[in-house]
Amino acid sequence: MSKPGTVYLLHFSEAYKHARHYMGYASDLEERLSRHRSGQGARLLSVLKASGIGWECVRTWRGSRALERKLKNFKNAPTLCPVCSGSSANKRAKAVK
Repeated sequence: MSKPGTVYLLHFSEAYKHARHYMGYASDLEERLSRHRSGQGARLLSVLKASGIGWECVRTWRGSRALERKLKNFKNAPTLCPVCSGSSANKRAKAVK
């Protein structure tokens, strides 16, 4: 069983190729976001930084890596993103849990 932590969704200020979002898991969210800001950690986020594309953390869920996998398998991050789909994202995210 995975250690409880935080699953998070990042929304990019502009698309990078096909990507507009990044979903990840962290046991310490602030530390993980700090690593992302510095260009360390996920390769996609270091490429975004080098390309001058910004991002913001728009959604979090309390949970484990299992929840991260479940949300990623949903394969439709824009429907979970409040920036992309507004308040309907809340209903969709609760349905996936």
